[in-house]
Parts: sequence; structure tokens; C-alpha cells
Amino acid sequence: MAELPELPETIAARTTTLLERAKDVERIFLRGRRNRTEDLENAIRIFLELLRGFDSFDFEGPCVTIFGSARFKEGHRYYEMARELGRRLAQAGFVVMTGGGPGIMEAANRGAKEAGGLSLGCNILVSHETKPNSYLDKFVEFDHFFVRKLLLVKYSCAFIVMPGGVGTLDEIFETLTLIQTKKIEKFPVIAMGHDFWSNFRSFLFDSLIAEGTISQSDLNLLFLTDSYDEVLSILNREMKESNRSDHKTEGNSH
Repeated sequence: MAELPELPETIAARTTTLLERAKDVERIFLRGRRNRTEDLENAIRIFLELLRGFDSFDFEGPCVTIFGSARFKEGHRYYEMARELGRRLAQAGFVVMTGGGPGIMEAANRGAKEAGGLSLGCNILVSHETKPNSYLDKFVEFDHFFVRKLLLVKYSCAFIVMPGGVGTLDEIFETLTLIQTKKIEKFPVIAMGHDFWSNFRSFLFDSLIAEGTISQSDLNLLFLTDSYDEVLSILNREMKESNRSDHKTEGNSH
């Protein structure tokens, strides 16, 4: 893990105090306008959360982030699908990152851990996801959702979305938006759970494309499959394509 520069004692003490006070600050920060001093304090807390995340996730190898509901229990078909997915990804040499909580997140981390892979989590401090699951090699706890999502996106070269609720939809739509607007590379985004996501794709076709709010090509950003072999094939194909593009860019720069 990278070492942070040593801070003077007074600054270190203030840093510790601010981190201890970082609980529940997102709700306070977003409830309306406050004075500039309070907002500056909050900005420092946000920076410290980011710094803690950057310092915690120092690893080698390609990383895949898996999104999904915290509510599925062991034995549910989607839990078992995520567990097998985590295992297959780890066996293929991928680091597995999730939101660090229960349900789909636990299952994916569990599969990766069982296969001897590196299992990472970005846990959010909310009522039903307060404890990180027990299958994590490294994890960071966040109070701000947007900081957590930044870390889930920052380190990954692919994203797999399993069935979930509004939090999962938020994560997948934001990721697709970042790709669509070229804020991040055109990383593969794969939806697993065909029965669950088929109505979602119908909504995209029947409403968004029909009304012209997205283009047909935008749908090409999202793959839909329940095949683990196809997931790995997509990941390998897209990574090779990305590497070819990088080499072309490097060649043109000389």
C-alpha cells in the first residue's frame, strides 16, 4: 500500500477528528445552502474520503466492478449466479470489486475469495448495508455515495450489473452516461439476469429510443447475457481492442 506523507502532529490530529465526524455528512451537506465555512469543512471531509480510498486500493491486475442488490440471500438464483461469476472472474485473473455489502455484493466477493482471487469492497454507511461482508481482502467505508461510486468506477476496466433496485439502476445509468459522454473509456458493461433485465431493454427501446432521447448506437454499450463464458469472451475481446487502440495512440504520438 502506498504511504501517505507524514503530517505534522496538529494537522494529523485535525485529520483524525474530521474523519471521526464524517458520519452522516452527505445528508447534512445536501439538505440546502449553508455558510461557506461549513461547506469548506465538508469539502475537506470529502477529500479525506477520496484520499483514504486511493491509499487503500493499491493492487495489480485488471479489475471488474459488479453492481447488484443487497437483498438477495444465499440460495437465491441471482446470489448463486453472482457467486459463480466472482469465481470465474478470479480464475481468469480479474480482481473483483463490489459495493462491499450483502446480497449480490457478498456473493461476488465470496466467489472471488473462494477461487483465490483478490476481493475488494467499497462499503456505504446506510441502515441495511452498514457492515461489510466477510469475503473482502480490502475494503473502505464511505459516507458519501458519490465518492463510493467514483472509486467503484475509477479502478475498473469493465462493469457487470446484476439484478437490483434503484441504487443499482443509479450505478449502471451513471456508468453508461460516463461512457456515452466519453468521460471514461468505452469499457464493457454487461447485464446478467436475462429475465430481470429484458423489461429494462424493452423500456429503452419503446420509450427512450422511440422518443429519440438516446440513439440506437447507445444500446451497443450494454451487453446482455447469462453465460459466464460469454462474459469472459466479451471482457477479453474488449480489453484486446482497448490495448490495440492504446498502441495506435502511442504510435501516433511519436
